[in-house]
Amino acid sequence: MAELIRGLEASVVARNLERVREEIAGTGRDPADVELLAAVKYVAPEEIGVLAEAGIRVMGENRAQDLEVKARAHPDVTWDFIGHLQSRKVKQVLPYVRFLHSVATDSVLGQLERHGTPETEVLVEVNVAREDGKSGVDPDELDAFVERSPVRVVGLMTMPPLAQRPEDSRRWFAALAELAAARGLRHLSMGTSQDYLVAVQEGATIVRLGTTLYR
Repeated sequence: MAELIRGLEASVVARNLERVREEIAGTGRDPADVELLAAVKYVAPEEIGVLAEAGIRVMGENRAQDLEVKARAHPDVTWDFIGHLQSRKVKQVLPYVRFLHSVATDSVLGQLERHGTPETEVLVEVNVAREDGKSGVDPDELDAFVERSPVRVVGLMTMPPLAQRPEDSRRWFAALAELAAARGLRHLSMGTSQDYLVAVQEGATIVRLGTTLYR
């Protein structure tokens, strides 16, 4: 397991936030239209308050147990679940999150039917590149999957194939944006510290940032 990030400084994180917003503005997008979600999988629980002090309002966790711990300690933060979602973890994370970003299986839909509420909102993870062994709904099966969802689908999420250059991910971000637009879905969760500017250019409304905010 990777070593947890400790020793964060609010002033450094705040400067990084401002830099990212300036870079987003440089693409022609309004920074207010792109939500900066801090991915905190590798951030030690005691550092979450530093991120909040720096001005980060939305955080995403990949692991159900860690999300529960961090969200209970920091209920003032808006929490999303952004990792691979096991159906048996749905009940555990739902009370703490605004969005589930990674809904992709019928077993998860079954748990959402049992434990979701009229307020539950989710994003469907799409395997836009149709990579073997990778989680996500096939684009050709997206409509049927959304129709089967017992809760409101408000957007799409993807992780493109590993790439050497951010530009290599553009085609996959554009494909996800096209899928969302054709279905009237508002949110596009795509782009990480490596390629978020390309994602923003292709319409991302949520970018999931880690190291670019912390160092």
